Order: sequence, then structure tokens, then C-alpha cells
Amino acid sequence: MKQILCDRSHAGQILEILNEAILNGTALWDYQPRKLATMEPWFDAKEAGNFPVIGFVDEQHQLLAFGSYGTFRAWPAYKYTVEHSLYVERSARGQGLGKRMLEQLIRHAEAQGFHNLIGGITSDNHASIKTHLNCGFEPCGTIRHCGYKFEKWIDLSFYQRILSGPMNPVDG
Repeated sequence: MKQILCDRSHAGQILEILNEAILNGTALWDYQPRKLATMEPWFDAKEAGNFPVIGFVDEQHQLLAFGSYGTFRAWPAYKYTVEHSLYVERSARGQGLGKRMLEQLIRHAEAQGFHNLIGGITSDNHASIKTHLNCGFEPCGTIRHCGYKFEKWIDLSFYQRILSGPMNPVDG
């Protein structure tokens, strides 16, 4: 298995992983699969914010997992906080890829001088919650019944990890 930085050539594989999560779980709160055209603005936003898209591929260059982070909230005072997401291809789950991906996201965010890494996790996603706790994240709140999918209400729990950066934070 090899770690890579994903680019636009990986859009189709990323989309397959996302759409599987949309259709079969509550990690993504969309109702319908996304179209390939949605990946262009997604990559544009990642590039504009200098946010990495990290992947793990197998020997055949098949994407097994990917993760990234982006703007947490669009107001200036949040500039040192980012929200991450990571997804593991269905057949590759349970092999520790989520933890390895999260560790890489932490490293990248720290290297870029961010101070806070936020994860929003569906409250019944026990595997993701365990992974976050094992990587030093702390629970910081739950919004109950804020989503509705598969004919049930969904709670969203937030987890955060305080990072070492930035060395010299500034207002404005």
C-alpha cells in the first residue's frame, strides 16, 4: 500500500467511494449520488485553500482511502481551524486505513500551522469515533436530530484535536 497526494485524475475513484457512502450509510448526508461534474469545484476549493487530498492506493493504483480538510467556517477568525473528512473504500475497511489517514491529516494540518482539527461524525459511527479518540481527539458536542436519512433522525457529534500551530497567531 502506498500513500499519495490525490489530484483530479483520482476524481472518479474518489466519487465511487463517496457515492457508496451516500447510498449505503450516514457518513454523508446526501440523498442522491454525486455526479462527476461536482468534483471540479471540489478540487478547485482544495487547491484555492491549499488543502491536501491524501490517498492510499494498492499495487494496482486502486484508491482504498482518501481524506482531506477544508474551511471549518467562512469567517476570518476561524482561519486556524479546519474540518476534515476521510473515507475508506468498503472492501478495505477494518484494516487500519482510517487511523493511518487521520494521522496523516493531523501531520499535514500541523505542518500548515492550523490550531484545531474538527471532525463531524454521525453519532452511531462507533468505528470512526473510536479511531478519533485513539488519535487524540476529544468530544466537543452533539447536535441531536439534525439530519434525517433512511427514515430516521441522525445525531451529529463533533470531535476536535488541538494542534501545535500556529507559532505566531494574528488577528485580521
